[in-house]
Amino acid sequence: MKQDIQRSVLSEALRRSRLTFGTVALFSCCLNLLVLAGPLYMLQVYDRVLSSGRVETLIMLTVMLTMALIAWASLDALRTAVTVRLGLWFNRVLGPYYISSGIRARLDGQNPGGQAFRDLNQVQSFVATNGMTAFFDMPWTPLFIAVIWLLHPWLGMFALAAALILLAVTALNAVSTRGPLRRGAESQLAATQLADTTIRNAEPVWAMGLGPALIDRWVRENDESEKDLLRASRRGSLASGSARFFRMFFQSAILGVGALLVIRGEATPGVMIAGSIMLGRALAPVDVAMSAWKSFATARHAYGRLRLQANAYPPQERRLSLPRPTGGISVSDLTIVVGDTPVLRRVSFDAAPGEAIAVIGPSTAGKSTLCRAIVGLVTPRAGTIRLGGADIRLWNQEELGAHLGYLPQEVGLFAATVRENIARMQECDDKDVLEAASLAHAHEMIAKMPNGYETRVGDGGAGLSGGQRQRIGLARAVFGGPSLIVLDEPNANLDQAGEAALAQSIAELKKCGSTLLIVGHRPSTLAQADKILLLREGVVQAFGPRNEVLEKMRQAAQEQTGDKKVVRAATAPDSANTVAARAEQPSPAPERLVRTLASEGAAEGQAVANLQRQKGGTPDAEIR
Repeated sequence: MKQDIQRSVLSEALRRSRLTFGTVALFSCCLNLLVLAGPLYMLQVYDRVLSSGRVETLIMLTVMLTMALIAWASLDALRTAVTVRLGLWFNRVLGPYYISSGIRARLDGQNPGGQAFRDLNQVQSFVATNGMTAFFDMPWTPLFIAVIWLLHPWLGMFALAAALILLAVTALNAVSTRGPLRRGAESQLAATQLADTTIRNAEPVWAMGLGPALIDRWVRENDESEKDLLRASRRGSLASGSARFFRMFFQSAILGVGALLVIRGEATPGVMIAGSIMLGRALAPVDVAMSAWKSFATARHAYGRLRLQANAYPPQERRLSLPRPTGGISVSDLTIVVGDTPVLRRVSFDAAPGEAIAVIGPSTAGKSTLCRAIVGLVTPRAGTIRLGGADIRLWNQEELGAHLGYLPQEVGLFAATVRENIARMQECDDKDVLEAASLAHAHEMIAKMPNGYETRVGDGGAGLSGGQRQRIGLARAVFGGPSLIVLDEPNANLDQAGEAALAQSIAELKKCGSTLLIVGHRPSTLAQADKILLLREGVVQAFGPRNEVLEKMRQAAQEQTGDKKVVRAATAPDSANTVAARAEQPSPAPERLVRTLASEGAAEGQAVANLQRQKGGTPDAEIR
């Protein structure tokens, strides 16, 4: 059953287009029958009109030929229009799915980029050209050979031999170019992806001088592609040239065979001319297919990649629409494994509506993975994440996203206006955008931009500073008043004013009833937290109200510091007076405590120290 679902994306599109393909086949049938009008006209003119001298017969035959050719031209134009529309329809219907599956593939660690759309364009180009219609015309080649056989068996046998030779050349071309075309396409794909990655990471590439090395690597990949494509092109050109030679030779040689039959009195001149024309029409689809073989092979490989992606990422099943969550989050025994390595192990915590949880811990503790799991970007191995009492896996992703706000470390703005980015690329009222910007305390910053909310942003936020990107990203995260807001290092690029604005935003969001999960260690972040979650190596070391957790961290650090003093006193060669003097010195700064408990750097330690001093009533100026 699952395999049927996996095949449904492309197979359903093909099923829905069966009528269109049937129309193309019907048009091809009529076109090939109407093509017989030309040879029949020649046959009648040579064998009847010239012998009888009847002008009215010639006029009637000419009128009939004209009507047949008008019908042929009209059907040919209609067939071309149908195939062009069919290609566009494939692009329009399958495009949205491949955007969605590309997102899911990227979340799984793959990098498909825009390859699916390049593949769709390849298929669309093949469908819209004569390459595909040639395959609809080829089945009619036996019809023309049969008609030629009716004219005379010798002519029929000659036409059959000619068709078999051309088919053999076509098969040889397919076998000889299959491998080089496949390898060339793979190398070309790798080179294109490398170029895309290089351009997308323009800043580090330019700043650290990585351009020459990456360009050299692209040249090597491109050279491999060129070698295979040139090899396939040489073989294809040889086969195509041979096919054209045989076609022209057979089309002319059949006149010689017909002339011999006329001399022997076994055929008429009309049969000779008609046989030559029909043989040319019978071999034409083979010739066109030979010329379009490279396009066909490229489209076939592209279709294969599209099918693989469709099989790997079947459409997600539609679930019952759930009501807007009331807020609050509950995580129970959450376990996440990447590869064979557990990143989070049995993580449990909860928060009520209007509460903020600060997630702290050393690097590689699993903080960002926890954020990504909560917003549905990572599939847990075990455990549950409940939003408003409902497991997030029970939600339709597009509906759940409206109730979530997410600010990742890399903000990821789109190439659009500031307004469109804040509005999550949706159509909405201006007041909703202004409310989000005001709630994020980014309105004044945006108003100072050259075009305000209509200022265009480059891909990824190009043209903006890191702080501007984060504040616009925060406005996007709070747009629509989501029930749960996840902020991963939201103040990493903020100055003092930006941190103050962030602290005010967090306080206002709590008043609105939103639940917040914040990764960060700065005082401006921790001061707004109601609870603290301390992670280390994917395991919860401490969780609870902020002051209780900080007090436990302080006490544990003091105990650890005392043990170290005893060790130093026992091993140092100093005098007793020196040891006593050291013992009387103040305890180390709390960043030592945090390094001991969470292996964190000075930033987290200073955050805890400032919070402890703030807890004792230290003025803000002194804290800063």
